[in-house]
Formats: sequence, structure tokens, C-alpha cells
Amino acid sequence: MEKQTNDIQIDDRDWAALSLGDRIRQIELEGYLIVPDLLDEDHLARLKTQAATWETVPRDYSPHQRGRRDVQWEGGPATDLIAHEPTLELLRAVFGDQILFLSYGYDRSEPGTPGISLHTDGQPYGSKIFGLNGSCPATIRVLYYLDDLTLDVSPFRVVPRSHLSLHAQANPYSRYESHPEEVVVPCRAGSALFLNHRVFHGTLPNTGAKERSMLAIAYRPAWAGPIAEVEAWDEQRVAALPERVRPLFGDPNTREWDFDATNKTDDMGRGERGMAPSRWEQV
Repeated sequence: MEKQTNDIQIDDRDWAALSLGDRIRQIELEGYLIVPDLLDEDHLARLKTQAATWETVPRDYSPHQRGRRDVQWEGGPATDLIAHEPTLELLRAVFGDQILFLSYGYDRSEPGTPGISLHTDGQPYGSKIFGLNGSCPATIRVLYYLDDLTLDVSPFRVVPRSHLSLHAQANPYSRYESHPEEVVVPCRAGSALFLNHRVFHGTLPNTGAKERSMLAIAYRPAWAGPIAEVEAWDEQRVAALPERVRPLFGDPNTREWDFDATNKTDDMGRGERGMAPSRWEQV
């Protein structure tokens, strides 16, 4: 349930009470979803231990916001996390069975970071920040929080339903310092946030005395490829990945489209649960 504290709207509902249909609805309609305790204590500890060994680089806007790219090649529990079955199970319910990996990064917000401006993670024609993969029409980023997400330590903030707006102010290339209807979403370490790539989101400053770190893995349905060719995965590196992870590293240029589609085809179906209004009613 949302509540207001010092002019900040906080979404601290009981996320564990949501049904599968509720979760799908939350991702599609509101643009974000928390799944609490997606990582158990042992799993969380192993990821934190591995991440503590990585060198990071600062972002261009603050030396206190640091990160590491291409975590998929690090091996160990970090690489295994790509195929975390509880995550893939939910993604299949949202995307269907054919899912592809897009990207993997590590981020750490240290005390003093100014926070991340409101932005989207996808642009229809790509961008310098996200490359052509940013043009994929359907993407979900799964943010695994390795530390508690509290109100004073770079909490996630989002403008719910902003991805549904057709207004010029919702141009996905725009960035905003703040929004009067943004919502702050706290959660415990080990929780994951499923983020619709078109929703406007960011973080508040880290005014606390500790850091907040997370692992962010992006996925897309196989049909929803980029608008132009992107670099293929290194076959040798993919071959070295764990067996459970490799199927997610299909051709990054995979997409399903037919420019010459006709009004009537011989193989038309009658629609299934994936696009039915009743998908939000699943238990």
C-alpha cells in the first residue's frame, strides 16, 4: 500500500501476497514489481563475496556511483544467476517460453552519490548509453538487491504507468530530475525488482552511512529483437558458460517479423492466455 512520508510516496505493500496474475499485471500496467526473498541468505552471501572482489569504474556524474559491465563472463554464482529458475519461471509467464539474455551489470551506490535521474532503459532507435539493444521493443531488467533498499540509501524510485503515456513528455529519450507523482520502493536484501524497460525510474541520493549494491540482468522475448544488427556473442565464451545458462545466449539478432504479412494467413490461431485479459487472474 502506498503511503506518504515527508512528501515522498512510498510503496511498501506486502509484495509476497501477490498472485501470479497480480505480478503480471504489476509489471505490465505499473511498470515495476518487487519479488521478495528471491535469493536465500546463502545465495546472497555468495554473490556479495564474489562482487567484493571486482574492480569498478565510476559513472560520469559521480565518483560515488560505481559499476562493472559484462558480469556474465565472471563465472561462479554471478554467472549462474542468469538462469535462476524462479526468475525464469516468472519471465516465461510474462514473455512466453523463448527468452534471451541481453546484458548484465553490477552497480554500487556509495554514501554521497547524488542519485540517478528519472530515465527509461529503452529507446526505439537505440542510444549511445544502451546501444542498439535499447531498441528492443520488450525488455525486463531484473535488479537483485544485495543490500537493504532503505529510504536514505539510494532507494529505487519510479513514475508508475509512465511507459503507457503517448504524450511528448514521455519521450523515452527524456530525463527528469524528479516528478511530483514518483514513488519510492524499499525492499530487503535478496529481493528482486522486475522492471519494464520503458517506465521512467531512477534512484534517490545516498544520504546514509552505507553502500547499496545490486546485480542487474536484462532479458527479452526472442521475437523482440533490435532494429538493426548487433554484435554476436563470442562463441568460445558462450561455450564456456554453464550448461543451464547457454540456452539464454541465442543469436542476439533473433526477431520474429514479417513485413510482407497478409490480411489473412493459413495458420491463424484463436489466441491464448498470454494475450488474454484473464492473464491477470492467474493464481
